[in-house]
Amino acid sequence: MNFPKFWARGFAPGNNIPDESSKFSCWRWSDESPEAAQAAAVEAAKKMAAKAARGEPLPSGYGYSDRPLREEIIRELTNRNGERSAVLTRNAYGCLVLNTARAMFVDVDIPGLEHARESPGFFGRLFGQKSQDSLVEPFLKKAQAWAYSQSGWGWRIYRTCAGLRLLATHNVFEPDAGNTMETFDEMGTDPLYRKLCEAQNCFRARLTPKPWRCGLHKPPVRWPFENEAVESRFQQWESSYLGAAGQFATCRLIKRIGTDVVHHEIQAIIELHDQVSCADSDLPLA
Repeated sequence: MNFPKFWARGFAPGNNIPDESSKFSCWRWSDESPEAAQAAAVEAAKKMAAKAARGEPLPSGYGYSDRPLREEIIRELTNRNGERSAVLTRNAYGCLVLNTARAMFVDVDIPGLEHARESPGFFGRLFGQKSQDSLVEPFLKKAQAWAYSQSGWGWRIYRTCAGLRLLATHNVFEPDAGNTMETFDEMGTDPLYRKLCEAQNCFRARLTPKPWRCGLHKPPVRWPFENEAVESRFQQWESSYLGAAGQFATCRLIKRIGTDVVHHEIQAIIELHDQVSCADSDLPLA
């Protein structure tokens, strides 16, 4: 899993102080030390400043595959062999995310689901409006057909606000393996999710609601916090977020398909995932 231990921000020109003369800044990372991350960040900022001085275009943004995600590690899980099996991180939106080394989550977006009603009513049916169940059913049938076509396959299937989340429970998988890609293809996995799995060398499942789905804006600042005042701003936002997020579930378990056998490494993942995401609750999805 690609989650560096240390991150630092570098500025150019080279005094590394974020004053008015420091137009260019870059974040860089290291597993070696904070100093190594800082040195890499300063060097990257200098290169960016030099590029601008030559009149060359600067990147306007970065894709998922460009670099590791800058996320704070909240908790780590290990398997029987002492290997890191999962990492709980906080993403740029302030949400908790479960990152798994070999527990395969499949993220499927269903167009129109987020705004569909449970039942469209008479006029909705008259004008062809589909219910949530009718939108979900074809994808459930696809997941069931896949499980039954494979030897000893097991799914736990969760409803999310905008689609489905599938967790393979019978075995473990490598994020870049051929059977993983085949499963992603068959299930119609979200392309951005696939790209992120490849970049981070892990599977991912968001465990807490997106802030705007529970009436809040994104955090005003991002980790790592540059000083205590910045961290305090985040903590104030987080206090409001935790209160609002507690009124929602991120997903809901709706079906088990295939074998009841659960791989020993997957069991701990299920317990953490379902507890934090409130998957067994009746709370509204967000």
